[in-house]
Amino acid sequence: MERSAMNALEKWKNDPKRKPLVIMGARQVGKTWLMKEFGKRFFPRVAYISFYNNKRMAAVFDNDFDTARIFSYLSIEVGFTIDTDTLIIFDEIQNAPKAFESLKYFCEEARQYHIVAAGSLLGVALHEGISYPVGKVDLLYLYPLNFREYLQAVGEQSLAETLLTGNYSQIDAFSDRYIYHLKNYFYVGGMPEAVDRFRMESDYFAARRIQKDILTQYKGDFSKHIETKDIPRVNMVWESIPMQLAKENKKFFFGKIKNGARSKEFEAAIEWLLDCGLVYKVHRVNEPHVPLSAYKNFSAYKIFMIDIGLLGAMSELDAKSLLDGNDLFVEFKGALTEQYVLQELISSTEYTPYYFGTDSARFEQDFMIQQGMNVVPIEVKAAVTVHSQSLKAFHEKYHPEKSIRFSLQKYKEQEWMVNIPLYAVCNC
Repeated sequence: MERSAMNALEKWKNDPKRKPLVIMGARQVGKTWLMKEFGKRFFPRVAYISFYNNKRMAAVFDNDFDTARIFSYLSIEVGFTIDTDTLIIFDEIQNAPKAFESLKYFCEEARQYHIVAAGSLLGVALHEGISYPVGKVDLLYLYPLNFREYLQAVGEQSLAETLLTGNYSQIDAFSDRYIYHLKNYFYVGGMPEAVDRFRMESDYFAARRIQKDILTQYKGDFSKHIETKDIPRVNMVWESIPMQLAKENKKFFFGKIKNGARSKEFEAAIEWLLDCGLVYKVHRVNEPHVPLSAYKNFSAYKIFMIDIGLLGAMSELDAKSLLDGNDLFVEFKGALTEQYVLQELISSTEYTPYYFGTDSARFEQDFMIQQGMNVVPIEVKAAVTVHSQSLKAFHEKYHPEKSIRFSLQKYKEQEWMVNIPLYAVCNC
């Protein structure tokens, strides 16, 4: 299985000014595999240290941050002398707060070494008091496999590479194959274990069982890492997401969780899920002007799941309804398609997605991104036959230089809008 993050890791390795690297990401997105595979490919030796149930190694960092002493202990643990040709992996580092803090000293005193760290629920741990080495680490965010990575995983390397060319005469010539795999991706999603099982067996039900197991593990994390009194609120937010996305207006409404619910009751629960990397929050902007961040509405937002396959599993959407004909793109009121576009924007582009709304729904746009000094409205359509009244109305009112529609139609440029196929969101 190939991950685009491997290219980023290789660049980090070759950067003479590199700092210790921290890989952020939710559980089960492949952080441990990525670090170990990186070590196999680019280093003669890998010193893998997991702090899970490893109090002995965690204690090494408790007394002081003498890097020479620490390296000697690490060498004893792994059974060979660690040198600058060794990749040092600190896994489950949230279980050793002092080890995380030590990255500052490795940056200052031993930058010639290659150190990569990761941990489940690391975002939660940071908010619970672990000292963050500000300015002393590099960061890499790992997400579930995006569509191009999925194509590579299922043996469609040529299709994946063709997407990056931006040559739509060639890309659209294979639209039937892209759409076939896109339907499968909507069901299987991008969690590495589910993709790997589907790659080997082409078994939708086996992939769904893995998705259900992952969801169960996530729920288990709620009970293990949240105060008992707060667990019901986190569960209520988590379980409401499919219903929230199924609405025509996908803004997160607390009243849909329970009657009379207010934001202050559930803000902490949402933040916990964000810290875990289990959800994405997309804020509304009230004005389509640069910089978009200056017009962010902190009280109006959509909440999406970490993975489209997990969203389908939580919604109990069966394979037949998703894969027959074009039902995939009209079931669930387009929620799956918006979820997919959001994941592609986050994992495949450098843009921060927002959405646009006003008191009049006539101008609402599913997403909005900033390209340089231009604001780009994005409309998401879940089928081949599409109408873009909202995008057209927005263009006539605000006159953006560029407007994008994602749909199942092939690439098409019009005077006021460009249609990009859903399978090519990475090219926007």
